[in-house]
Amino acid sequence: MLVPVVLGVSIIAFSLIHLAPGDPARTMLGERATQEQLNEIREKYGLDEPLYVQYGIWLNGVLHGDLGRSITSHEEVGKEIADRLPNTIELAIGAMIFAIIIGVFAGIISATKQYSITDYTCMGIALFGISMPVFWLGIMLMMIFGVFLGWLPIGGRIDLLIPFQRVTGFMIFDSIITGNLPALISVLRHLTLPAIALGTIPMAMIARVTRSSMLEVLRQDFIRTERAKGLSERMVIYKHAVRNAMVPVVTVIGLNVGLLLAGAILTETVFSWPGVGRLVVNAVYERDYPLVVGCILVFAIIFVIVNLITDILYTYIDPRIHYE
Repeated sequence: MLVPVVLGVSIIAFSLIHLAPGDPARTMLGERATQEQLNEIREKYGLDEPLYVQYGIWLNGVLHGDLGRSITSHEEVGKEIADRLPNTIELAIGAMIFAIIIGVFAGIISATKQYSITDYTCMGIALFGISMPVFWLGIMLMMIFGVFLGWLPIGGRIDLLIPFQRVTGFMIFDSIITGNLPALISVLRHLTLPAIALGTIPMAMIARVTRSSMLEVLRQDFIRTERAKGLSERMVIYKHAVRNAMVPVVTVIGLNVGLLLAGAILTETVFSWPGVGRLVVNAVYERDYPLVVGCILVFAIIFVIVNLITDILYTYIDPRIHYE
């Protein structure tokens, strides 16, 4: 299903962005451009062709590894995305690590202490987290921890005065392999607030699903059997109950990758994070059709690959699951 899903996303995205109001030729040349100049630009970029012809030309290029050229910067779309994608991946991974660690732990604690103050507190925080828009939460984190307390930076990727050697594009990894400890500390400090803002909603969803799944597993007969054998409560919970409760949690984690990619657009805009999400926003404003569709295609590919990995992980978490 990977190929038809990605193909369908590309068709919908290509069609919608071309149906949106605005003229990319006018955006490039300005309001004072003559009709002859506009026609020349439209012919150069194929904007005067029927929509299905434009899509066919674009798809043929994609199949040959060419996502086209940006209308505004004239750079290759693939190169622009490749320059920004490591920043978005680092942000998404940081947010997901925060969401998984806090969400799973809170869900387990809530389930084992059902109807206690701890349970109500954890689920209250989860309800708050799932209700808060990413952009509002990001602004609040910036005001509290960046402006009022001054603990963390509120934008960018690294302090400008710190020397940094770019190797792979992943700044955390590059800092480690080059042994640049000040750069690593700076990068992690810049990552903290955006990762928390982006990971709060997935964290809340993971916590709620973990609690529900754990409560269901803890009522099963095999849990009572393990307790009857004299195993400690910690062993029963963390060795037997948690693993059996992880299948729905892994499903939620996989689905939240799409939420992270969508939320990254707002998060990167709020925190001036130089990632693909911010690139999409600028491309939409400038009516840069090839760049917008290229970014959406990359997001779609990442999403379906993560969901494929999620499906494969089911068989390792629960050996009773088999794919015929």
